[in-house]
Amino acid sequence: MTRVIAVANQKGGVGKTSIAVNLPVFLTAYGKRILLVDFDSQANATFSLGIDPRALRKSVYEAILGEVHPQEVIKRTVFLGYDILPTSHDLAGAAIDLVNMKDREYRLKKVIDSVKNNYDLVFIDCPPSLGLPTLNALVAADDVLIPVQAEYLSVEGLGQLLSNIKLINENLESNLNVIGAVLTMYSRRNKVSRDVEKELRRNFEDYVFDAIIPRATALAESPKYGRTVLRHAPNSKAVNAFRELAEEFIKKL
Repeated sequence: MTRVIAVANQKGGVGKTSIAVNLPVFLTAYGKRILLVDFDSQANATFSLGIDPRALRKSVYEAILGEVHPQEVIKRTVFLGYDILPTSHDLAGAAIDLVNMKDREYRLKKVIDSVKNNYDLVFIDCPPSLGLPTLNALVAADDVLIPVQAEYLSVEGLGQLLSNIKLINENLESNLNVIGAVLTMYSRRNKVSRDVEKELRRNFEDYVFDAIIPRATALAESPKYGRTVLRHAPNSKAVNAFRELAEEFIKKL
């Protein structure tokens, strides 16, 4: 059965898109067929996989409006078994468009349901807020993967997000499962990073992955070239971290 995973955090700049774009690459090594849905109007996931959002004539935006079948919009990446449903910056209008739509919380779910049987896993890169677009992503998902930056405010943000997921489950007849939180932008030499890791593991011990995504130049640079970190810097420490995360992710599934 296909699992739909929302990569979500209400806070921006936490490494969310890095995980949404790069983790699937390492999961294809386990024979998984994967679709990444870029549902963030910044279109960073689309750009990071070598697609120019400004050149797209149709995207996930037209799919949720019902103007195009999502299958017509899906594009292959350079990795076998890894596709993307890209977005353009037009998606910024979705927050307004969705307000007056029928079943407005379920529009993305309908789009994903129409194509998900072609895949083992569907990842959704969510916007960094809890508006209607993110609500759509969470309602469409079975699981939530939460990137948490190694800084103090992120710990508080994780608690808020877990509370909001509970509210969604209670009020929208969802059954969202939190698959785990991943510590990102971590520097072992930084005292704040080490303190945040301790606090996270103490307060949310059932949720935190052992694998940690480091603060790495290769990871920061790779989107500029429209590449995943595996293609950009195959021997980097970030690649080893994602390989460990993928292994742990498969076990949790």
